[in-house]
Amino acid sequence: MESCRGARTALIVGAGMGGLTAASALARRGWQVEIAEISPAGATSGWGLCLTGPSLRALDELGLADPCLAAGYGMSVITHVDVDGRVADEVRLPRLIGAERPAVVGMGRPALYRTLREHADRCGVVVHHGLTVVAVEQEGEQVRVQMSDGTHRRVALLVGADGIRSSVRRLLGLETSVAYHGQMVWRALVPRPPWATGIHQFAGQSNTAGLVPISDSLAYAFVTENGAEWSVLPDVELVPLLRQLLEGFPGRVEEIRSLLAAGSTSVVRRPVLTAFLDGAWNRGTGVVIGDAAHAPAPQMASGAALAIEDGAVLAQELDCHTSIGAGLDAFVSRRAQRCRTLVENSVAIADLEQAQRYDEAYPLVDACHRQMAEPA
Repeated sequence: MESCRGARTALIVGAGMGGLTAASALARRGWQVEIAEISPAGATSGWGLCLTGPSLRALDELGLADPCLAAGYGMSVITHVDVDGRVADEVRLPRLIGAERPAVVGMGRPALYRTLREHADRCGVVVHHGLTVVAVEQEGEQVRVQMSDGTHRRVALLVGADGIRSSVRRLLGLETSVAYHGQMVWRALVPRPPWATGIHQFAGQSNTAGLVPISDSLAYAFVTENGAEWSVLPDVELVPLLRQLLEGFPGRVEEIRSLLAAGSTSVVRRPVLTAFLDGAWNRGTGVVIGDAAHAPAPQMASGAALAIEDGAVLAQELDCHTSIGAGLDAFVSRRAQRCRTLVENSVAIADLEQAQRYDEAYPLVDACHRQMAEPA
């Protein structure tokens, strides 16, 4: 990467959902944008995710909601099933991009990243893989950045979209703690059963399970394992252990369990971690967004929504302020309370799940989705 001076140059660290959205939104407003991504091209983590209404609303402004709907599976209802296998509650999600389109879309992560990356490419964004930032220094109105390949870069804006353990956050001197909540989440790609036309979550005696369609033919199954030690297990043990965790559920979960074929199913197991950066998310003309600033528990399926919203709102605020510093201050002011509320509610829902107080968790999920439907 060669040094390039200019009033509207941006370097984004991290080519995830928030980073790619921010890159496209900035490039569409005339910024010269590059992304440094430490992972190799084509690498993604996990099988699928939900793009909730707020993320679809933000993507619709970029013309990307319909491509995501076409590549995924549109839904509008979460069905909660109790420990006896009976429907206990239904959450009808707000349709934020119009009554004729679904409220959420389940989508494979590779398909989502491909959609976002192709749009960024069309906007002129340049992505460098195998590269990250190792040092940052504010020089007047520009940021001088040292890259991991030994080169240097001077840009007007540095954006850390590099996840919950953000190196940019640390380099900017913005510290926060990461909390583990005693839960491990298991996910596996399975064929979509015909009855799975929305999100299903199943309460268990000790854990919760669920199913999220991501296409006409595929879904991802998940189990939230409560009271679990944070550990790494050998890959060969994951499918048998996931099948074992699903044994305690009645009804349709047994069908999901039967879809986990040993030897042909890959499983990922991740800890439930959260973080929230109190105070400023910016220093000089550097800022962190997405999980680097606010990482919720997965119970609200809204981490992607917050990151994508961040990318869109960041570009909006920079576009309507005369200085980058003022734009970053306005961005943080606009986003902080919304993101804090989501993180705190997601932790409360995780705690209620662990206590098997599902009747209290369901209305909190509903209320939080209604709150997230408010303007970003």
